[in-house]
Amino acid sequence: MHQTPQHILIAGATGLTGEYLLDRLLNEPTVTRVLAPSRRQLADHPHLENPVGELETLLPALNGPLDTVFCCLGSTLRQAGSQTAFRRVDHDLILAFAHRARELGARHLILISALGANPQSSVFYNRVKGETEVSLRAMDWPQLTIARPSLLLGARREFRLGERLAAPLLRCLPGRYRAIEASVLARALWRLALETGNGVRIVESAELRRLGR
Repeated sequence: MHQTPQHILIAGATGLTGEYLLDRLLNEPTVTRVLAPSRRQLADHPHLENPVGELETLLPALNGPLDTVFCCLGSTLRQAGSQTAFRRVDHDLILAFAHRARELGARHLILISALGANPQSSVFYNRVKGETEVSLRAMDWPQLTIARPSLLLGARREFRLGERLAAPLLRCLPGRYRAIEASVLARALWRLALETGNGVRIVESAELRRLGR
């Protein structure tokens, strides 16, 4: 069964996957409104509302109605500069964003998490991702979709040496460990947004690649 998202909120629209997803949303004939808060101004589009500033300060001014929400927020420890700063974005800000979206009537949240997300993980990055998933489940969303991609491939604005070096190897790995193109992930996220149902669905990287073909 499918539904047709019409009023959409997206966080992280200037990121690697978010840019592809935003382009897709704005070109879907059934989508009538895309609310995309961002730090830098986006290109004008008749269906786009683009409050500019820090997401944390923009949240109270966001308005509905909404039906579908995409959360493409995410950083790295290197980007954030510390574990505390990383948690502030990848846990605290995501939860605040989701809470506001729920207040505005959204019923379906699609989150980009990460391969290996686990609240009991000994790896800090994976542990925070897992804790975020657990906290979102506790919010009792009518429909919660958690995407767990492997390494994302694509032309980032910032240079990430580790990802650049690992990409050739990760393209060749089997199953859920194989790297995934951000454009493929964006297509998969849209397909997932069309699915109806209730409860939580976790989608690993291999299935995301299949959905995004």
